[in-house]
Amino acid sequence: MRDVLVIPFNKEESLVIASDNSGGIGLKHEDLIKVSYEDVAYYALRVSMMECIAIGATPLAIILQNFSGDQVWRSLITGIEKGLLELGLTELSITGSTESNFELKQSATAVSVMGKIHASKDIHAIEFKEDNRIAVIGRPLVGEAVINDALHIAPLALCSKLANMEKVTVMPVGSKGILAELNQLFKNRVFALTDITCELDLLTSSGPATCFIISYTLENEQKIKEMATGYFYPVKVKE
Repeated sequence: MRDVLVIPFNKEESLVIASDNSGGIGLKHEDLIKVSYEDVAYYALRVSMMECIAIGATPLAIILQNFSGDQVWRSLITGIEKGLLELGLTELSITGSTESNFELKQSATAVSVMGKIHASKDIHAIEFKEDNRIAVIGRPLVGEAVINDALHIAPLALCSKLANMEKVTVMPVGSKGILAELNQLFKNRVFALTDITCELDLLTSSGPATCFIISYTLENEQKIKEMATGYFYPVKVKE
């Protein structure tokens, strides 16, 4: 299962929509986590964009839904632009809306990415084989740790580069944790916690996709390790 909506458009292409949202995160008095609106939008874009990247979709446009007031719109746009700059996608259009009739006591934001993908592209679970290698890129972080431990977050550009490699499959990790996402990746294998070993916590939330799973073949391992230096955590499958 992928957290994207795929809509057939014509014989050659399908539309792809991925979304992420946050509530109670921002600079309002009653927010649970105090963080700049630039960061709020950046991480929301990050999740939606990674979902598109992971299935090989080409991003077309960004939609911002702002429930935190007119005064924060520019900061939110700046956060989105930061993410687009990392990916070299600064030409993408951004649209959206602000709730300006009523003032909420807590911040709320949503960012969607619309993209396209070839109609023949298979985005479903892959088959696990004996020569599969698995690793996690980045560390799972949530809440204030996302800001305090930002150096451990997998770079957005790195996700894009790895996803574009042949014989490589990428799966962003969200709030359900590494193990839950790993069990969505393969159609013929379900892992119990005791079936695998990794130095990372396999059950903790990865918040705004601070890490992602990568499945690859041995021939690519050295190159991937070099590309992901400092972020690479192997997952060993017990026999």
